[in-house]
Amino acid sequence: MARKTTKEKILHILKKDDEVTIKEILEYFTISEVAIRRHLNDLIRQKFVRERVVKQEIGRPFHTYALTTKGHETFPNQYQELPVEILRDVEELQGPEAVNNLLKRRVDRDEEEIKAKTDGASFDEKIALMADVQERKGYMIEYEKLANGQYLFKNFNCPIYNVSSNYRQICHYEKDMVRNVFPGSHVVADACMTSGDKYCCWYISQPEEKEEA
Repeated sequence: MARKTTKEKILHILKKDDEVTIKEILEYFTISEVAIRRHLNDLIRQKFVRERVVKQEIGRPFHTYALTTKGHETFPNQYQELPVEILRDVEELQGPEAVNNLLKRRVDRDEEEIKAKTDGASFDEKIALMADVQERKGYMIEYEKLANGQYLFKNFNCPIYNVSSNYRQICHYEKDMVRNVFPGSHVVADACMTSGDKYCCWYISQPEEKEEA
C-alpha cells in the first residue's frame, strides 16, 4: 500500500472525524504544528478544506477544519456510474419501456416545476425564470435575445451527462419539455453535448399570436 502524503492524511482525518481543531489533527502526526498549518493552508487555498471560526463566551475564538464538497470528491464514489448501472438493471429486468418511462417522468417533473414558476409570465420573463430553475439544478445557462425577437438559449453544463450520453432519448424529452413550456413558439435544437458539441443550444421563437375567431 502506498504511503499517504501529509495532505492526503489530513484529508483522510477530516473525512473520518468530520470537523476538527488543529489540536485534534496534531494527534495523528509527529511533525510540527507549523508544518501542519502550512499543509492546511494549502488545502484551504485549493478549496479542499474550509476553516471556521468558533467564538466562545470565555476565552479566545478557535478554528475548526472540515472538508468542502471538492474535498469529499477526492474520495472514490459511484455517483457518476451508479445511475447508469441502475437504469441498465431496470432495462434488463423490465425492458426498455420501463427506462423510457423513468426518464420521461424525470423530465415531466422538471416541466411541471418550470410551468408553475412561469405561470402568467411574459415570454421574456419565462426565459429568465426557466434559466433560473435550470441553474439551480446544476445547469450552466446563458441566453440572449436576438434581433428577430427569438432567444438563443445555451447550456454549458449537463448535470446528468452520464445518463444522457447513455440514454440519449432524454435529450429529446427535454426538447419536448421546452416546447411545452413555450406553446406557440418554434423550438429548434441546434447543438447537443451528447453529439460532441461544446454545449446544448436551442432557438426559441416568440410565440405566434392566436388569430381571433
